[in-house]
Amino acid sequence: QLRLVESGGDSVEAGGSLKLSCAPSGHTCMAWFRQAPGEEREGVAGICNRGVALVYGASVKGRFTISQDNAKKTVYLQMSGLKPEDTAMYYCAASSEYEYIGADKRLNSTMYKFWGQGTQVTVSS
Repeated sequence: QLRLVESGGDSVEAGGSLKLSCAPSGHTCMAWFRQAPGEEREGVAGICNRGVALVYGASVKGRFTISQDNAKKTVYLQMSGLKPEDTAMYYCAASSEYEYIGADKRLNSTMYKFWGQGTQVTVSS
């Protein structure tokens, strides 16, 4: 059983930046999702094969960057240019240990087996 732990969530003003962390990484594919109250869970960014294959959701592309430190077994989500609509609980997810998720499904929450408890990001205008 893989227990993922997210950290780094905070309250910031619009235009600010935050960096989220998730450990331990190491499974073939990892991803970040987010969910705002009353909304469906949304795929934010996915990473496979130790940091080689990256996918981003349309709403965050160009503002968020996913990365992986294999030595620290940690996945990061660097968020810049934050907007009030980025306010949500952010979740880290991992695939089964050796499962590769194709780019077309990498932001599909049903493809992930392990989930963290989430870290809250609040962006004020």
